[in-house]
Amino acid sequence: MPRVRHKLLDCSPGCPVEGVLHLIDGKWKGVILYHLLEGTMRFNEIRRRLTTITQRMLTKQLRELEADGLIERTVFAVVPPRVDYCLTPRGRSLEPVIMAMKRWGDEHIMLQAAE
Repeated sequence: MPRVRHKLLDCSPGCPVEGVLHLIDGKWKGVILYHLLEGTMRFNEIRRRLTTITQRMLTKQLRELEADGLIERTVFAVVPPRVDYCLTPRGRSLEPVIMAMKRWGDEHIMLQAAE
């Protein structure tokens, strides 16, 4: 059963944060967005960077990110088919959030692993 996706992010004092977390929730969305900060990538380029993700899960996550307006999917009518993914301006606006999470992870996750 699919999850209900938020339509409005102003439902209560905590909802803007909940809404942002919902857009980048799960194990993969934030990582996909992080890699797309480097620029346009093809499906297999993304998949090579996320070595443990299944093709099905990557497709699902990319579709959700596209539906939320964070990435753009461009299909080229060539043989073999070519599909590119890039951040939309809305997706690009998450760069400070994603980079803040990376910095926090660099500082705290690495410390935790060393203990």
